[in-house]
Amino acid sequence: MAAKTSVDELEMFSEDSDTLNSSTGANGPTNGDATEHSGERSDDNVDEHVSEPTAAKKKKNKKRKPKKKKAVPTVQTEPPSILISHLFPNNTYPRGEEVEYKDDNRYRTTNEEKRHLDNINSDFLSDYRQAAETHRQVRQWAQKHIKPGQTLTEIANGIEDSVRRLVGHNGLSEGDALIAGMGFPTGLNLDNIAAHYSPNAGCKTVLQQNNVMKVDIGVHVNGRIVDSAFTMSFDPMYDNLLAAVKDATNTGVREAGIDVRLGELGGYIQEAMESYECEINGTTYPIKAIRSLAGHTILPYSIHGTKSVPAVKTNDTTKMEEGDVFAIETFGSTGNGRCVDQGEVSHYALRRDAPKVDLRLLSAKTLLSTITKNFGTLPFCRRYLDRIGQEKYLLGLNSLVKSGIVEDYPPLVDKKGSYTAQFEHTILLRPTVKEVISRGEDY
Repeated sequence: MAAKTSVDELEMFSEDSDTLNSSTGANGPTNGDATEHSGERSDDNVDEHVSEPTAAKKKKNKKRKPKKKKAVPTVQTEPPSILISHLFPNNTYPRGEEVEYKDDNRYRTTNEEKRHLDNINSDFLSDYRQAAETHRQVRQWAQKHIKPGQTLTEIANGIEDSVRRLVGHNGLSEGDALIAGMGFPTGLNLDNIAAHYSPNAGCKTVLQQNNVMKVDIGVHVNGRIVDSAFTMSFDPMYDNLLAAVKDATNTGVREAGIDVRLGELGGYIQEAMESYECEINGTTYPIKAIRSLAGHTILPYSIHGTKSVPAVKTNDTTKMEEGDVFAIETFGSTGNGRCVDQGEVSHYALRRDAPKVDLRLLSAKTLLSTITKNFGTLPFCRRYLDRIGQEKYLLGLNSLVKSGIVEDYPPLVDKKGSYTAQFEHTILLRPTVKEVISRGEDY
């Protein structure tokens, strides 16, 4: 999920070089029944009396066949429905791509102290790897099944329902979504819409053959959020646009590491992105990095942390540090390379630093309690409120936004007629190695 960056701030970084700146019952007839009828029998029936215990003994000695144990599933279904914890028992989830640190941090790979610090983070890593494997299996299913002619609502619900099935929490009971599930609403951003669009109730938008769609998915387990995105197109005309952004994101992932300065990392990303151009309908467009959107750290239950990874070179000397979790995401555009807020809002989140306000609207008070108990500081959308039974909540929601308690995230849009693309990975700067937790065979 994209973090918006102030363009003025970026320009300040760029222009002022002096500025510094994540039983049946097995019992047969009872003994009482047997003795009740035995006195009625004559001596002529002695043979019968002898044969009955023998028959009973044979019956008693008959061995039962052991019940067959249900086979443990080893392959995911389509659509995905088997719990990830069943596919990978005992918390043995797949690791992400592990990359050794370079230069002055090369010692970390074998250092005993760092290895000890890594080992005591087992719960942290288990949660992140479970979320990441859920992300991979759901997105790879989505990539195979998303086709033009489907509505955005159908696509979003398919992705989100799959995530909830795989983590085993449907989010319908109070607090369930806080255990595991969606890290934020699924972004389905078409063409010049770069980020923060998810269909609201009543949306009838249909995916077209000529659309370029960014698919931004967040999955969390115990508040550890994996944020990863990809772009889909159905016309090879846009291939260079997608290639540019994928290259830029991979460059950012490759160059990221402990002690790397964020402003310098932005320069590597920009250089990779802007070395591409794309011909669309006979016109050649240079690919521009969208400078108003940035990567970001991820904190527990909070998608946007305190550090930003710019998409262009700046003089920001802030360093990446051991233990940081970063979403390395880049956006490229055939337009201006700058986005503005535009369109109907779908994304919201309770602010971590929300002020204490005396709310006068009862609907706002009630909604705030619902948001806190069901989502906490995780981003949510109107569809999520709809599915837990909330009705007529818009007035209360707008009041919470105006009071600064809830933050809204309008769609971020470049100029009309332009096309944008996005790729994103989550990386863990572990004490011993950098782990690209969301890496998969697809991207």
